[in-house]
Amino acid sequence: MNRREVLGVLGATAAGLAVVGTRAVAAADEKHADHKHFDDCCNACADCMRSCESCFRHCAGLVAEGKKDHAKAMALCVDCAEVCAASAKITARSGPLSVTVCEACAKACDTCGAACEKFSGDKHMEACAKACRDCAKACREMIKHAKD
Repeated sequence: MNRREVLGVLGATAAGLAVVGTRAVAAADEKHADHKHFDDCCNACADCMRSCESCFRHCAGLVAEGKKDHAKAMALCVDCAEVCAASAKITARSGPLSVTVCEACAKACDTCGAACEKFSGDKHMEACAKACRDCAKACREMIKHAKD
């Protein structure tokens, strides 16, 4: 092979790689757009899990002080945190059970959030209720887009 042939082959190879690379980037961008709702849901679930764990600790302290009206919220917070953790992990990998676990997560968040909202004026409980509402909303958005 002479020098011109080698340069021609190298040029054609470079052009082919550029086309393949462009297609791969476009496919990755399209895949990322499809998974935005999964990512948003995963983040909301992880945030809610942390908030519920913290609220569990807060309620446990109040129950220990004799405020027994926080016992139900305490139990709901720890259960909700577990469901949110599972949802975060499964949606992070866009697992085949994402819709199923997020349906359960949205319901758990609705229940936990409603229990925490009953304690108006308690900033910790209000923050947990908001995290639960945000998580339930993100789960429902993910479900809506996953079924499309």
